[in-house]
Amino acid sequence: MLAAPAAAARGQQVLVMGDSLSAAYGLRPEQGWVALAEAKSARYDFHNASISGETSAGGRSRIAAELARTKPDIVVIELGANDGLRGLPLTQLGSNLGWMIGASKAAGARVLLVGLQLPPNFGRYATDFQRSYALIAQRLDAGLVPHFLAPLGTQRKWFQADNLHPVAAAQPLLADQMLRALDALPAR
Repeated sequence: MLAAPAAAARGQQVLVMGDSLSAAYGLRPEQGWVALAEAKSARYDFHNASISGETSAGGRSRIAAELARTKPDIVVIELGANDGLRGLPLTQLGSNLGWMIGASKAAGARVLLVGLQLPPNFGRYATDFQRSYALIAQRLDAGLVPHFLAPLGTQRKWFQADNLHPVAAAQPLLADQMLRALDALPAR
């Protein structure tokens, strides 16, 4: 009698809570970094709960349902750009992101916080905004990608006409960065 084949190895479940940068704004969903990362790695199964225009408050209001639905091993939080562009007080941004990290950890997931950068014309707020991600990640023991769009630099060719959202050709660079960051997360 032949032994039954071993069950296929289950990939780690990754919930992505993001905004338009993770929702593949202006692209087909399969062109976005989340779909590309899943196609490149058998190690992770991605559940993309990103919404264009999402804020940290919106993510906070939705995360409990997403955690219950997906039961993730890892939660990627890529939120805050829309808050920053609106000048949301950083204490409120920190509260929302902190709450999401706490809820994720309480559900047994590891967390990767994805930092964002505002245009330099935002002055001191832009500096404090970017630094807040590092402080939150350090304080709450979360993984950190300091600046999500860093692999693209300031080269115009990587951005759509709005100069905010990456083009399809840039998405593999973002996917590779995110896979490296996920691989570097410490085990539970």
